Amino acid sequence: MLTMKAARLHEIGATFILDEVPRPEPGAHDVLVKVEASGVIPNLKNVTTHFPEWYPFLPLPSLPAIFGLDSAGTIAAVGSAVTSFKPGDRVYVNPGVGCGECRHCKQGETPRCEAYTFMGYFGFGPGSKVVFEKYPYAGYGQYMTAPATNLVRLPQRLSFSQATRFGYLGTAYSAIRKAALCPGQSILILGASGTLGVGATLLALAFGAARVIVAARDGAALDRLRALAPQRVETVRIGDRSIQEQVLEKVPGGVDAMLDTLGAKAPAALSVDAMGAVGRGGRIVQIGGVAGPIPIDPHPFMCAQLQYIGSLWFTTAEGDEMASMVESGTLDLSLLEERAYPLEQLNQALEDIQTQANGFNNFHIRHQ
Repeated sequence: MLTMKAARLHEIGATFILDEVPRPEPGAHDVLVKVEASGVIPNLKNVTTHFPEWYPFLPLPSLPAIFGLDSAGTIAAVGSAVTSFKPGDRVYVNPGVGCGECRHCKQGETPRCEAYTFMGYFGFGPGSKVVFEKYPYAGYGQYMTAPATNLVRLPQRLSFSQATRFGYLGTAYSAIRKAALCPGQSILILGASGTLGVGATLLALAFGAARVIVAARDGAALDRLRALAPQRVETVRIGDRSIQEQVLEKVPGGVDAMLDTLGAKAPAALSVDAMGAVGRGGRIVQIGGVAGPIPIDPHPFMCAQLQYIGSLWFTTAEGDEMASMVESGTLDLSLLEERAYPLEQLNQALEDIQTQANGFNNFHIRHQ
């Protein structure tokens, strides 16, 4: 029997242990991927320590479990029914898996499935238990299985390490599409110095936004973002004055769209303040999960025809579109700073990312 190394969590709150486990075999509609790189994100430590207490309605895989979100590698084998991929293909594995049978899955809107589950992370409903049992392998193992429908083909100019950023990038990409941002329009990115915000800034520029207003507390990070396109990127320092006031000074009629990338530790008051800078008919898309609730006065919302939209992750088709943008040079990921760790140092990576992470760093596990 073939085996592989995998970092597994044996109990909630504990560190990962490097184990020798059987190497999986792909099902008929699946592929076996030799993992080259897998993402490390700050929230993973919360998931493996606090989620059963904080979010008991978000199921975790049965322990011991292999975690690891945002994986990229080379196809090692394909199932008997797979025809569109072959061994040797370079791919990113979209970890979001649905039941495959509901109307949302059939329509290609898998993130809306009630059984939606992130392989190697957590699920969103009772149906996640079945998904975890079917796909128990993830990026912190040397090999993993995944549905062929969840693969994004990687162009040669997109490295495996850069592809591990696709989760954050895809979340911002899907949000910008929902915001219906058009070339020549304006967008406000709240929390722009974080990992979601930096990706959103890159994508807003790639979408052709004429004015990208980036709002954050970190002045040095704002300067780096403005340097990406000085004629199009303008900065707003959170904490100096009202966000709304600062943005409206730059865009008197208000911005066409806003992405809220603030995380759960941020006060909702910041979001409410920024929403006042959205112009008539504008769309506000929530992707950071800021600590709510968000008060909305229906009458002004109705009269200004504003929209408040929640957006979760991204579809594999949207992943294909991002890969094409990288291939064409429209989306440039060269500013990402590599922070690679071997699998044996996963626990150290999870510690380091708590204090050293910023939106420009790309923490990931690099398999030897």
